[in-house]
Amino acid sequence: MRGPAKLNRRLVLEEAVRVPDGAGGLSESWAPVGELWAEVKAGPGRERAGEHVTLSAVAYRIVVRAAPPGDPMRPRPDQRFREGARVFRILAVSEADGQGRYLTCHAREEVLA
Repeated sequence: MRGPAKLNRRLVLEEAVRVPDGAGGLSESWAPVGELWAEVKAGPGRERAGEHVTLSAVAYRIVVRAAPPGDPMRPRPDQRFREGARVFRILAVSEADGQGRYLTCHAREEVLA
């Protein structure tokens, strides 16, 4: 990472939770963990044809301030970011700089076309 990150977008960090579906089973829902300021950069995209729809996917690098391992505000690969109607699924998390001040979240936004 070159220089300090430009944390200019507010994202909601969400995690999956299981909730009763009313029929004796469970369904997955997403609950907010908190808000983080982030720098969001788009990478290469790709398009894949499904059975009835086309799915386009774009890779993103999302940089946020670091939090210690175990802190609930430290993003994990089983979580996602939301910005309004946009959803970025976190695929991997790594340190963005040698001082451990920032984390890079490798994410993917999928949009039905």
